[in-house]
Amino acid sequence: MTDSHTTTAGTDWHAWQESWDRQQEWYMPDREERFRVMLDMVEALVGTAPRVLDLACGTGSITARLLDRFPDATSTGVDLDPALLAIAEGTFAGDDRVTFVTADLKDPGWATQLPHDSYDAVLTATALHWLHREPLADLYGHIAGLVRDGGVFMNADHMIDETTPRINAAERAQRHARMDQAKERGALDWAEWWQLAAQDPVLAGPTARRFEIYGEHADGDMPSPAWHARALREAGFAEARPVWCSPSDTLLLALK
Repeated sequence: MTDSHTTTAGTDWHAWQESWDRQQEWYMPDREERFRVMLDMVEALVGTAPRVLDLACGTGSITARLLDRFPDATSTGVDLDPALLAIAEGTFAGDDRVTFVTADLKDPGWATQLPHDSYDAVLTATALHWLHREPLADLYGHIAGLVRDGGVFMNADHMIDETTPRINAAERAQRHARMDQAKERGALDWAEWWQLAAQDPVLAGPTARRFEIYGEHADGDMPSPAWHARALREAGFAEARPVWCSPSDTLLLALK
């Protein structure tokens, strides 16, 4: 089920989603591990048939792994990016467990467009760093209103502890050195992936619209895990803390 986009027969949507995953893994080689822990915690706290909101869903990476692990789950994916939504909708076409909604998370009324008033779990990954602290704290308030009592919100993203600048610099230098090595082996980066999308006859139009909406780069914040936990508790969650981290990223869980 989709809302306003159309899919095109003959396009290999799964190949596009796979190429998106490979591009993201260039930046985050431990990406699958964070997804595994995310779904472990979904199972631990809300079971194996959850109603999930895939927030800023992109191509549907979380939804794909959710349904593969929990066939009785359902997912509502929400995003504003027309190109990534086209890939998601094409990938899940005909799967009645999945719904997609086009909405701007900066719009205070975005949640009114969702098909349900509450969710067992709201999940997001590598997306909310596009927002500055104030709109992100506002978004957390809206999310708290969508998560049922006993439900969970999880955000896997870049979260930087500014109190450890030397550690941060060393980690960043090593990570970028490894990325350079992977690049020599043919890995696509963000810009190169979007160049390919712009050349695709089906994705060219949605890609152009995408850059009209977002521009070239994010200008948001990457506050520390402690900031996220505090903001989520202030938004109405009872508990919040990291449940997984790498040297640069954190999976933060908030329990309603």
